[in-house]
Amino acid sequence: MTNRPHTPPPTATAQREHPFARDPGRWEKERSRAVRTGHVRDHTCSAACELVLVHEHTLWGWLAWTVPGDGTPPEIPCQIGVLTPAARRLQRLAPRWLTRRPAQRIAVGTPPGSLRFAAAAIALISLLAGLVAIRHEVPLDVALPAMLLAPLLAEHLPDWLDTQAREHVRIVEGDIACRYLQRLTVLQTLLLQAAAGSHRYELHRSAEAGQSLLWDAAGLLQTRDTCSASADLIALERLMLELAHQVAQTPGYTAQHGAAGANQVCDPGRPLGPNPPGPRPTTDPAARRVPNPPLQKGTLPMNQPEPGPALPAVDVYLLFAHEPYYPPDAQEINTSVVAASSLLHPCVRQPDGARIHDRLVHGRQPGEIVPLSTLTHELGGGARWPEVGDWEAAIQDLLRLVRDRDCDALSLGLPDIARALVCAGPHSEIRAVDPTSGEHRAYGPAERIEVLAVVGRHLAWAEAGSRLWPGNGLLPPINPAGLPAASGQEPHATRSGRTSRSG
Repeated sequence: MTNRPHTPPPTATAQREHPFARDPGRWEKERSRAVRTGHVRDHTCSAACELVLVHEHTLWGWLAWTVPGDGTPPEIPCQIGVLTPAARRLQRLAPRWLTRRPAQRIAVGTPPGSLRFAAAAIALISLLAGLVAIRHEVPLDVALPAMLLAPLLAEHLPDWLDTQAREHVRIVEGDIACRYLQRLTVLQTLLLQAAAGSHRYELHRSAEAGQSLLWDAAGLLQTRDTCSASADLIALERLMLELAHQVAQTPGYTAQHGAAGANQVCDPGRPLGPNPPGPRPTTDPAARRVPNPPLQKGTLPMNQPEPGPALPAVDVYLLFAHEPYYPPDAQEINTSVVAASSLLHPCVRQPDGARIHDRLVHGRQPGEIVPLSTLTHELGGGARWPEVGDWEAAIQDLLRLVRDRDCDALSLGLPDIARALVCAGPHSEIRAVDPTSGEHRAYGPAERIEVLAVVGRHLAWAEAGSRLWPGNGLLPPINPAGLPAASGQEPHATRSGRTSRSG
């Protein structure tokens, strides 16, 4: 779907980032301070130990590291905080507030309780100040409330501010969850560094999209374990890798924007998802897509899976836009997704359909959704379509199959901008004008990836555990290598109840 960045791949899988990777001297300073002022991690530690934490603040949030007693830098953070996407200036203070030093407390009362040292100090100061104020004839009904209110605020206001700050931050803890999320933070750091050194819109938009994906991943890891959320996390990581590929292909991008992230992006053999370290799911992650509710027209959503080896692939899907139609009791349908094998249906113009099918599945990843516009781009912008076949006739025949329910399809009512993006090439850009403000807005490859990502999630929802049925009596493919012999030979009666899904 997209070309790999023109950076030579590393000889080994990228190593995990260590604390302050871009400023190694900073870690030594923080480590020395931690050794002097707190408890470091060693063989004597138990679950009850309160370890001193070193916080590394970034543009996307923070990483909290423990300090090993043997002097080596830690490999996995014990806590990762992710800031909400599009955070305002005041909200960006939340990470600093939440990672402040723990308050010192004084044990008081029976049963044992505690009081902030600051609250006790302020109570003493307010008492002395109140006595002085009363001595200088300040009314008692003014001085007394102030004396009582000051220590109460010192005790309870920080807790209230903690609650407010946590609404704008998602905090992930635990070795397995942090080990996986750390991989995504490396990619987001790469995107942010590329955007910081450039005025190009697509770089800044990729960084914004990456922050949203990182936020979603943190939410999954907060509420689910890595095993049950594996398919969702794989989808998010694949999207972030695609964004990183787009950044690496941007003119003017250089490797110094993030060596560790570039290594991670360019490693073709690196597995996706959080398994290991957790137990692997029993089903193939490629076949486990993320369910999602139907796509609604009027909103711009946000998969272009990774390009694969030059071999035919199973479970490839064709996405094509068409003239809108209106099924009974349904919204407008203007885009359809079908199994690639539907092009082998005898009711589709042949041999054009078989030739398009051969081109469609060549070099794809399992589960990949390929827009018709991507094929046009790969065929020299459409100049080589005559060598393949009459795509217009084949698409019209496919649409007729869909509407007659002779094959399964995911039928969508895409918003105008989303539809324009999937009709444009993978590296194209479209511009829209706000009629009220007259402001121009550009949409490019990053937004196209987002649209295809949402389509992929709706496809998983539509399939609901079984593949899209491509129809009966399919012709053999031109290049059958790697394809099942009976692809699509599923009885029509078993699928007739779930053919056309409206978006």
